This record gives sequence, C-alpha cells and structure tokens, in this order.
Amino acid sequence: MGETPDIEMCLSGRDITEPRPTPDGDAVIFLSRPSGEACSFVEVSVDGGSEKTLEIDMPPAAGRGGSGGVWCFVGEDDAIVYVAYDGTLRVWPDRTRPATTLLSAMDGPIESPVPVVGRNAVVVTADRGSVWMIAIGNGDVERLDDGRHDFCADPAVISDRGTQVVTWQGWSVPDMPWDHSAQVRCNLDERSIIVIEGKGQHQQITGSPHGVLSLRDDSGWLNVWCDETSLIADAAEHGGPSWGASQRSFAISPDGEHLALTRNLDGFGELCVYSFDAQKWEPIGRGVHHQVHWGHGGITALRSGARTPNQIVAYRLESGSSPTDSERWVRTVLAVGPSEKWASIELSEPSCEETISDGHRIPFRRYGVGLGRCLVHIHGGPTDQWQVEFLPRIAYWQSQGWDVIIPDPRGSTGHGRSFTQALHGEWGRADVDDVAAVISECQRRGWSTPSTTVVMGSSSGGMAVLGVLIDYPKLVAGGIALYPVSDAASLAGATHRFEAHYNDILIGPLGDPRYEERSMVGRADLIQQPLLLMHGADDPVVPVAQSRALRDTLHASGVEMRYTEFEGEGHGLRNPEHRRREYELVGTFLHDVVDG
Repeated sequence: MGETPDIEMCLSGRDITEPRPTPDGDAVIFLSRPSGEACSFVEVSVDGGSEKTLEIDMPPAAGRGGSGGVWCFVGEDDAIVYVAYDGTLRVWPDRTRPATTLLSAMDGPIESPVPVVGRNAVVVTADRGSVWMIAIGNGDVERLDDGRHDFCADPAVISDRGTQVVTWQGWSVPDMPWDHSAQVRCNLDERSIIVIEGKGQHQQITGSPHGVLSLRDDSGWLNVWCDETSLIADAAEHGGPSWGASQRSFAISPDGEHLALTRNLDGFGELCVYSFDAQKWEPIGRGVHHQVHWGHGGITALRSGARTPNQIVAYRLESGSSPTDSERWVRTVLAVGPSEKWASIELSEPSCEETISDGHRIPFRRYGVGLGRCLVHIHGGPTDQWQVEFLPRIAYWQSQGWDVIIPDPRGSTGHGRSFTQALHGEWGRADVDDVAAVISECQRRGWSTPSTTVVMGSSSGGMAVLGVLIDYPKLVAGGIALYPVSDAASLAGATHRFEAHYNDILIGPLGDPRYEERSMVGRADLIQQPLLLMHGADDPVVPVAQSRALRDTLHASGVEMRYTEFEGEGHGLRNPEHRRREYELVGTFLHDVVDG
C-alpha cells in the first residue's frame, strides 16, 4: 500500500500566485508565500532551474489562488509596480534600488495595476468602485470612471485606431458581475466614456490586432468574444466567476495570431491554442490552468489537477527530432507550491457522475474509495465550482477511507449560464434539494448508507448543510458547517460591500416571506442529527453572530452540537494552527458520528 498524506502535508508548502513572464521572455516572476510567512517575489528561468528570491524592503500583498491584481511590469526595464502588504501602491524601478511609495492610500483597497504604455503611468481600481490613473513620475492621480456603476474591476489598456483606451468591467447592484456587467471604455485623449452592454457578463477585457477580446455568456456559455461576435462558440466555459481580481483564463500570442484559452469540461480542465487563421483550436495540456500569459518565451500559467499539486508551468512550441516530426508543445514545470512529499503520494482522479433533481441534471464528482462511507463536500459561493484541482483536504479525507463527493447544485458555474441562474430566487431551497438528490443517488448505488454519510460545507455550502439536516434528516448521520449562512435576511446590513445585495437575486428583496421560510436558525429546532460548527470571530462576510445564535438555539433544543470559534480569523481559516485544529475537529467528529 502506498504512502498516505498527513495533516502536516496539507498545511505545509507555499501559495504560488500571479506568475508573469518578464518582458524579454527569458524568465517568470511570481508571488510566493510559505505557510504563515510573508509574501515575496521569486524569479525562475522559463527553461526551469533554481529559483531566486528577489530582495525587497516592503513585501508585496499576498496573491490568492487563480486571481491576481497585485503587480505588473511597467516600461521596458522590468520596473515593477505592486500593491504592498500594507495596502500602499509602490514602484520598484530596478533590483538595485528600494521601492518607493507611489500612492499611500485610497478609499478602499487598491487592486489590479496595469501599465499605460508611453505615458509612464499605471491604472488601478480602488475598493472595486472607481478607476484611477497614477503618473509614476510625480504621483498625479486622476479618476477615469464617471461613477455610473457601483463596481469597477479589472482595468486594461488597449489601442483603438491609434488612441489609448482604458477599459474595465462595470456593474451595479443588485446584479453581481456574473449576472450582468458591462464593458466600459474611456478614451484617454478625449476622456470620453462609452458603455457596451450585452445580455450577460463581460470580463477579462483584452486588446488584440483582431479587435477587443473578452469573455461573455450572451450565448449561454462563458466563451471568448471578439468585439460583438462570439469568437469561439463552445458548450464549455472558458473562465470562472469574477470573485477575485485580474483573473486570466486566456491570452493573446505576441504576434497576435493565436490565442491560449482554458476550457472547463464538467470540472476537468484543459489548455488549448486557437488559430485566428484556421479558426479552430487544439488542446495542448490537461489540467486546470489559471493566470495564463503568453510572452516571448511561450505560454505560462498556474496549473493544477487531482493528481497534480499546484505548479507554475511554461509551454513552448518545439520542432520534432527528425524532419518528419511536426512541431509539438513541450511543458516545463518551473515551480511547485505544496510540500515535495506529495510527489510520493498516489493521488486519484474523480469519476464524473450525475443525478436528477426537480427535472434538472445535477453533476457531481466522486473521489472513490469503496469502503461504504461518503463525505459529501459542498462548495461555497453559491456562484462557484470546485474544479478538478489539487485540493489537499479531498486527498486527506479520501486517504482516511471516505468517498469524497463534490456536488454541483443549481447555482454552480461550469455548466452554462442557465444552470447558474436556476438558483435565482431559490437559494436555500433548490441547492438543498439538489445536494439531497446527490446523497440519495450515492446511497442508491451502494456507496454509503444514511448512517455512514456526513455532509460538509462552508459559507453558502454550510447553509446547504444546515438545510439538509433540517429538511432531509434521515439521509445523513451528521453535518459539518464552517462559517455558514444561517440567517440570510440579516446579511444585507452586515456583510461586505461586494455581496451586500447578493441575496436580492438569490432569494428576493428584503421582506420577502422566503427569507423566513429558509431561515436556518429560525428552523434549527428541526435539526436532529449531530452538528460540528466552526466560525472565525472577525468574519466580514458572514458575521459570527449568526453561528452564535445557531449554537444557542441548538443547545436549548438538546441536539448534539460542537462549536469552535477562531479568534482573529475572517471568512475562512488562514492561521496554520487553526487549520490544523479544523482537521482534528473534523476527524474526531467523523469518527464519533460514524465509526463510534
């Protein structure tokens, strides 16, 4: 029997984010943050080899997963503009001089610096609510948006008939960016603004010799568009929801004739190259890819898969070894994030399964062991999806003898716009029914029984856990909820600005009777099975008061309930000691509820 992962392996390693090729294409610079430590810039050759940590007096802010928005190159001398860990915007002219402050503070977090070629300036967003141009020489600041949208994100600088245009994604409440967002363009010569609307969303706006590229889902799938035409009509999504800043799931080649793009196939990913001339694409690499860039040294990206711990890779087109061999794409691993011990672990890919709930096809993935126990793990969001990436917690619980089941209930992304929007007005009802349908299907197939099934989730997924315990108590032996939404009605005045109106679409306007009907804390007296509940004391998204109220209600009803509160934690656990405690608490709960 092969080696199995332990908790320390799940906690160790480092986060690697936002890799960018240097202007000359010879190297890649990325952000590296070892567990519990500060973030740093690291450089590695596109041919691989040893890494070099770049010494800097003020460390950069930490990147996050497939998002970016921390730094960019400016000019031709590899100068870097970046958001520092203290929230300031800094310019680092070269490796021999210290970074200096370009902008000390704005009204909200600074994100997504991009260079304005020829003007010695950068464009940033502040609090995802406004767009600003900052001169690097004298620090002059100028606002570019006109305030018509509540939110502005992911600026880009493109050329339109010889004129520089700053463009960004804009939207207003109650919409979230994936419900409806526009492409906004500001002409830097005239300071005029035009807004391009569509049926759905615009994101990742990028210039090219063929026109303005973006991701749009007017056709029902989030595909690459060129201006007002679908460039690649595909029943697969080419990107994910705009939760984080500066996502990059496609990139134009330096000569403008090809496009690297990602495709999501029922959670599995692949990287493809599209030819504008031939108007077709070919896959060049399996796995989920984020932060895709195409420099003179080839295509670089963050890559991950069920069997592939997070890595930074470079793809280069090379000739065959003989005249008869055609060119082929060769992948080089430049850096790896998780502990090197994972290389000795035999990881497995999930199988793609499905069931029917209320007439809808509900996909789910099974990381099977076959010992008759299922841990049904629900993603948050609810507008999101756990693709088939390296997820240490899945590998760990699978190694402990659990089939880990990952459902995509209505509201999930990755299956087209209509599937995501099917949760509108139904949050707390349809997703709960869908998870219950997946659990029933697992038990119908003999993978587990009600006494050997536990449901687990965080945030919105935690709300679904509570819903299953309330509405389908005979399906599971217990539930695990991390920082769950238990009272959606109270979120509007308590959560952060980005999600303050999210529930208007997911449930309805405040006062709608559906809030009371779907209040988990209001119906908590119906919970019969044991519950493990965890929450961060400083959560800005789902206030800890919600879990405290749920705890008090369950204590009064006499239900077995274990509650842990983590000091200094927000929406999710970051402190390695707290994350270790989570694994320990979950392990004890699973043993007591099922094995005990």
